[in-house]
Amino acid sequence: MGKIIVTGASGHLGTAAIHHLIDLGVQVGDIVGVVRDKAKASALAELGVELRLGDYDNAASLPAAFEGGEKLLFVSASSMDNTLRVRQHATVVEAARDAGIQHIAYTSFAFAEKMSIGLENVHLATEYAIRTTGIAYTFLRNGFYLDLLVNETTPGVIAGGTVVTAAPTGKLNYVTRDNLARAAAVVLTQDGHANQTYELTSPQPFSYDEYASVLSEVSGKSVSHQALPAPEAVSALVSAGVPEGGAGFMIHVVDTAIESGQFSSPSNDLTTLIGDAYTPLKSAVEAVVKG
Repeated sequence: MGKIIVTGASGHLGTAAIHHLIDLGVQVGDIVGVVRDKAKASALAELGVELRLGDYDNAASLPAAFEGGEKLLFVSASSMDNTLRVRQHATVVEAARDAGIQHIAYTSFAFAEKMSIGLENVHLATEYAIRTTGIAYTFLRNGFYLDLLVNETTPGVIAGGTVVTAAPTGKLNYVTRDNLARAAAVVLTQDGHANQTYELTSPQPFSYDEYASVLSEVSGKSVSHQALPAPEAVSALVSAGVPEGGAGFMIHVVDTAIESGQFSSPSNDLTTLIGDAYTPLKSAVEAVVKG
């Protein structure tokens, strides 16, 4: 068996996927982590993972990075420039084809055909690029990360007593990044996933009202959801310390999409892939609130 190549290996998703590969029985010597800076992946090197330099913006760096690979976990680029990302992704796909990769698992975007926030164009273009190669693929259509809501700032939200948004009734199908990493590892270590597309979202999307209710239940403190007109919601987030650009994106783009139903589609694909490893909303909140 050839090696499993993981791009973006120093990032949160790539690192977690490598840990799950090892947990699922893959020998460390059969895993290659592709990074732009080996120093940022020193913890992986200490595990015995081979690190190779590879940069989506430098096509010449990728043949050596992918050499000897049988399977590729292609983690999408992080640039906010969507046009640039399409070019970066095409570079990766071409290099994977030329390197003889036999299976590409690509981190795409959940229910891309139903979305209209811009990100879907990058991922659909990349899916079609991968199809042109004739290489077996698995499109891991990842939902938005639950980590955007449930993180080290959550205790502060609880202390403030209010979740401020511009989406009064919309539903969110967010799931944890670690669960998505586990799904990627499962796909790369099992048969039967070639040429499949998985919508990796929550089987039970929740509203911000329900999110606030879970915060209250777990913490024992009263937390309410306050839906405001978009300009007021942005101002409230900025006053709470959120950078203006980030606040604007979350309110004007994400919350608008949530309220229009674009993040409301449920799927059982993730729970089917990872079973009991799935982390529901309440469990995720408990992990950050109770430790």
